[in-house]
Amino acid sequence: MTEYVEVQTAAGRVRGRWRPGAGGDGAARSAAFLGIPFAEAPIGALRFQAPVPKAPWEGVRDALEFAATAQRGDPGVTLIPEPSVEGESTLNVNVFTPDPEASGLPVLVWIHGGGYFAGSPASPWYDGRAFNRDGVVTVSISYRLGVDGFGWIEDAPSNRGVRDWLLALEWVQQNIAAFGGDPGRVTIAGQSAGGGAVLTLLGMEKAQHLFHGVYAISGALGDVSEARAEAFGRALAASAGVAPTVAGLSTLSEDRLLALQKKATQLGPSSMTTMIEEGLPLGPAIDGDLLPRPTRESLRAGVGADKPLVIGATDDEFTMAFAGGAAKALRWVPQAVLLNRFGVRRSIRAEYLAANADVARLGKARLAGRVLTDRMFRTTVPRIAADRGDAPTWVYRFSWPSGRFGFAEHCLDVPFFFDCLDGPSMDALAGPNPPQALADAVHGAAVAFVSTGDPGWVGHEGDSGIARVYDVPTRDVADAYASVRALL
Repeated sequence: MTEYVEVQTAAGRVRGRWRPGAGGDGAARSAAFLGIPFAEAPIGALRFQAPVPKAPWEGVRDALEFAATAQRGDPGVTLIPEPSVEGESTLNVNVFTPDPEASGLPVLVWIHGGGYFAGSPASPWYDGRAFNRDGVVTVSISYRLGVDGFGWIEDAPSNRGVRDWLLALEWVQQNIAAFGGDPGRVTIAGQSAGGGAVLTLLGMEKAQHLFHGVYAISGALGDVSEARAEAFGRALAASAGVAPTVAGLSTLSEDRLLALQKKATQLGPSSMTTMIEEGLPLGPAIDGDLLPRPTRESLRAGVGADKPLVIGATDDEFTMAFAGGAAKALRWVPQAVLLNRFGVRRSIRAEYLAANADVARLGKARLAGRVLTDRMFRTTVPRIAADRGDAPTWVYRFSWPSGRFGFAEHCLDVPFFFDCLDGPSMDALAGPNPPQALADAVHGAAVAFVSTGDPGWVGHEGDSGIARVYDVPTRDVADAYASVRALL
């Protein structure tokens, strides 16, 4: 059996590598093509500009290792193993295919999370091996992060990271047939900021031709207001003593700009409320061009209504933020003060506490974590479902409590989605022996959705409609997001 396999792309020939199939079954092998550039390196004169398609190359280009990532070093925030890779050419795709000689296979395109300032497509958890086993071509894409990707700069194109997503998806449209995929059957999926990314694309008129279904996991929408984006950009440039222009920011080294960005985005007790109310300061921004209006407004206007959507979240995304010392400190904070800090108005407190009595009984740290989770993630699910009206939408909750933390925390569902429970760094997030049957259910529904546009349970119908609750056992539940209704 040959080790290498070659494919002709629009820009040139690439050499990938055959690997054993999921579970080590050599008969069900798949091929990986890593680090294929879809754009020129965003450095020098291209640093703060829209991405430029990769120029053609001569001969055969090796696609055997992950290419450079936009993430530098270890930002210390990702719960998923997401390695940084040094280098300048950071705009790449990784393609995993069961058979480049096939045709018409469904395609999954994965956009990683990380708050729009961290994360990496080079995670071993994002390997498409299990999806390949089930007949799905899988692509993970990179994009510029932080100020380089999303910062407001007076004379630079807006939303450069979003433009990276669009060019990567254009690359998929042009090239995926050469890897056995069908450009007419592309599902975009992502988690956290990646979940927000795919929701942003769902509501973007200029992106509609690039995909055919959306799977949003714990989506954190950006939708940064134009005024907030500009204020942040001006303040960051002022802190460096430079003009908020391409010329001004180009005088700063990458390390200096990263340090300034880190300082400007640090979360403390005082900034937590601002983040809950206004969201992240760096992310897709309402720019009057790619994003003429907030995503939810676009969805209510019918944008993306022809695209099937699966949307959900874990039950306690950010409860880990209140572990350890924070939990001890919260013991002395009156419950009313805590709820007020996280924006739970006096008029709805009794209703909210009654709906979340099981969590409130576990102490103030667990209650604070649930409120933060609900405000930032879980309320998005019923809101987006309602915004879409009769458009095909399926809702889920991931409720299985981690064997490490005792609740369903942020990122816990990702290895179940990719069916990679035997992967590295699993114990720290999921604990020992996470249930394979649950991975079979979550991954199986994802394969069904990517392949057919239907994940296999009843679609969303009104507030009291059915949602799938992923737990042991998995079950379908009416009104599964009733506990956030007071916040809507």
